[in-house]
Amino acid sequence: MMKKTGILIFALLVNLSFSACNSNAAEKSNGEKNQAKTETSAKSEAAVIYLNETSFRDLVWDYNQNPDAWVYNGELPAVIDFYADWCGPCKRVAPIMEDLAKEYQGKVVIYKVDTDANRELSAVFGIRSIPSVMFIPKSGKPAMQAGAMQAEQYKKIIEEFVLGNKPVE
Repeated sequence: MMKKTGILIFALLVNLSFSACNSNAAEKSNGEKNQAKTETSAKSEAAVIYLNETSFRDLVWDYNQNPDAWVYNGELPAVIDFYADWCGPCKRVAPIMEDLAKEYQGKVVIYKVDTDANRELSAVFGIRSIPSVMFIPKSGKPAMQAGAMQAEQYKKIIEEFVLGNKPVE
């Protein structure tokens, strides 16, 4: 297992609306399941893109090549949903992420990472509870939020943090 890089500073953006699942609470036997769901381009149609370790390194950040510095590979800002199929709150977040992918098509890429099938990524980011959602602006460091939230909370974070738009007064 890869050592934790310790380079990312995770920030809490908002209070949790729902309880998070403990990612160590269940094990899956079919770790290869979502490996086949991987997309190879961030310019795909308005849909969530499933990542594995290889596609993550290609599309988001190659933590092997740049273990001490965050170097974002994407062309657009991104949101990454770290989830597991057995997690109840993750199931509530899934349709929200699908809607966000459609709403922000061409502006923000929405990715999903199955934590059971991609344990290396879970270790790299210190994922201990799911869902955990990473928000990646085009420049600057990403921020992580653990726990499920309402759609409006995700939109606010995307608008203000990911896209850098000022809040409407």
